[in-house]
Amino acid sequence: MAPVTLSSIRKSFGPTDILHGIDVDIADGEFIVLVGPSGCGKSTLLRMVAGLETISSGDIRIGGRVVNDLEPKDRDIAMVFQNYALYPHMTVATNMGFSLEHRGGSKAEIAERVRWAAEILDLTHLLERYPRQLSGGQRQRVAMGRAIVRNPQVFLFDEPLSNLDAKLRVVMRGEIKALHQRLGVTTVYVTHDQVEAMTMADRIVVMHGGRVEQIGAPLELYDRPANLFVAGFIGSPAMNIIAGTIADGRFSGGGATLPLPAGISVSGAVKYGIRPEHLQLATDGLPATVRLVEPMGSETQVTMAIGEQKIIGVFRERVAARPGETIHVRPDLAAVHLFDAETGHRIN
Repeated sequence: MAPVTLSSIRKSFGPTDILHGIDVDIADGEFIVLVGPSGCGKSTLLRMVAGLETISSGDIRIGGRVVNDLEPKDRDIAMVFQNYALYPHMTVATNMGFSLEHRGGSKAEIAERVRWAAEILDLTHLLERYPRQLSGGQRQRVAMGRAIVRNPQVFLFDEPLSNLDAKLRVVMRGEIKALHQRLGVTTVYVTHDQVEAMTMADRIVVMHGGRVEQIGAPLELYDRPANLFVAGFIGSPAMNIIAGTIADGRFSGGGATLPLPAGISVSGAVKYGIRPEHLQLATDGLPATVRLVEPMGSETQVTMAIGEQKIIGVFRERVAARPGETIHVRPDLAAVHLFDAETGHRIN
């Protein structure tokens, strides 16, 4: 186990800047998730930590040691790839022990480490099979087993669940988190899926356009997004954002007037944010014209219009209204977010 420090990390491909000075401190034993849309630079950053990409400038420290110029094999890290990267002609046991064999480990040591990892990951009964004989989830566990037998200081995961179906992703999310809790190894995990980030991370690093937008615990990012990008990216369905103005203590935008939290003293152009789950059905609420009702079992998702503004609400109640009918909703004022219309920064 070891802390990881990224200081002023920049990456350029020719004249094109990919990363614009990334600073992240990862504590010993912490599970950090790098999240953001495709092309934001998160996988490039992970590959730089692994030593698979060169750094244009800045320093990467693992356990206090600058590793900029070290080969991947000398960084004491283990990486789990999106495509598993298993050797098809080797059994599960041989795949898991290959890196130890390559380093000159004894047969007895390799067998013991492989057996230990296989027991943790429930692979003991599969050790003599080949990758082609395994399911996607089993292959992913073998890739994880190959990483943990090395007993590295840091685990790196590059979108490891993206090739799995939705149900298996949920199962493997739990397995990876349980593995981290058992081993306590510092972990850096890359995904574009904010649900994965929210459910697995100790802290999340939200990236966009090669920059860090916000770093914080999952619920901190959910409850107090620093800007419009984080507000729109974290949470599913995404936060409703309405452009308008505040004047005389009232917000107007999209052909509607919405209530404000107490104590708001700003005025002028703002963007008003309310998460779908923070809208409530209320007979004395704002009239909303139903566009689409999507029953989801434990909750109901409703697309509707307040004035000219389309918004989405998620309600624990079952909504029987049909498209074209009117329901009444009100925002939970304690959960209203206000952002500067020009900069996108949070203002309340």
